[in-house]
Amino acid sequence: MTSYEAGQRVALVHTSDPHTLLRPGDTGTVRRHDQRHNIVEVTWDSGSTLSMCLDAGDRIAPATTPSPTGDPVAEATGWAAALQRMRSAGAEAGRTAAEWWAQDTIGARAGGDTRLAARRILAGVADGDPAALDSLPRFTSAGESVDIAGWELFADATGDTTSWFGLRIPQRDEAMAVYRDAYDTAATDRVTQLCHLAASPTGRDVSHLRPDRVRIGGVGVFAGDWARTTGPDGDDRIEVGFVGTLIDHWNGWAVFACTRGVAEAIVADQQRHRDQYRHRLREQGVPVDDLDRRVDAELADLSFDGDVIVADQRALSDDPDAIDRITPDGDGRYVVMGRSWCWEAVDPYACDRIVGDLPDTDQA
Repeated sequence: MTSYEAGQRVALVHTSDPHTLLRPGDTGTVRRHDQRHNIVEVTWDSGSTLSMCLDAGDRIAPATTPSPTGDPVAEATGWAAALQRMRSAGAEAGRTAAEWWAQDTIGARAGGDTRLAARRILAGVADGDPAALDSLPRFTSAGESVDIAGWELFADATGDTTSWFGLRIPQRDEAMAVYRDAYDTAATDRVTQLCHLAASPTGRDVSHLRPDRVRIGGVGVFAGDWARTTGPDGDDRIEVGFVGTLIDHWNGWAVFACTRGVAEAIVADQQRHRDQYRHRLREQGVPVDDLDRRVDAELADLSFDGDVIVADQRALSDDPDAIDRITPDGDGRYVVMGRSWCWEAVDPYACDRIVGDLPDTDQA
């Protein structure tokens, strides 16, 4: 329990008396401290002699006598340093608030499709949608006066429990504005980071692989129109995307090189599409002995022959010579149906699954 001496200068932080004209920041002089009942009798500069019942919700703090410059903070540690501490404290509080917010929205305690929820939040933030922005954690001092909230925040940030009451009103407003801006900015940034993780099909932030950022020689995620589906929001979804290095453009489409593992996945995905098409034809009553011909006429047949991909498109193109052999380059990379199929770089967040090793942000 803090002890106050007769003659000590104090400042009002909070009073539970609804009828007093005293306001937070008002100063006075201690007449006596009854430590048994924790009552401090104060002669306030306004002329009031209201006593403070510290165990009943009243709060006071030692007051700082303003320095000759009128700026005690600048004299002690520098105003700029105090603001920097407020900024750092606000940013840390904002990040913490975002972490708590995420648990109930896109984290372990959230129900439903958290990937979908994360995608919706990201889209709303990108569009500046007020409904999305209003749902994010924001700094507020609702329920308490700015002076009370300001004193506590300033004291926690700077370790100085007294200088707040020596600040001019514009300085208090500036300190609170710095804290509030840092809090809101950090909260939004952290929410965006967490949503990128939750929305990612890999559990990693893959925003650096967005299609508008992919340049020749850069890594991206590629797919074709045949992989597109419609999501629950009516947005485009992609069943699977393949990681590769963009090496060229052909008639406006992407040409990319990929590893053996990705090439095998492309071949397997093509076989999956052929199997699905064969199943649909069978359900439509197409005779069994005609299924292979119908499938070959619609979809290329890809297969591995050792290290070589054999692409059989004879029935598809009605050309008996339309068999291509795709060999790996000196680095063991394949250009699968480049300059033949309509590949394009796609948004990795639109993919339900991504095949291939993703680079770190500074390697994309």
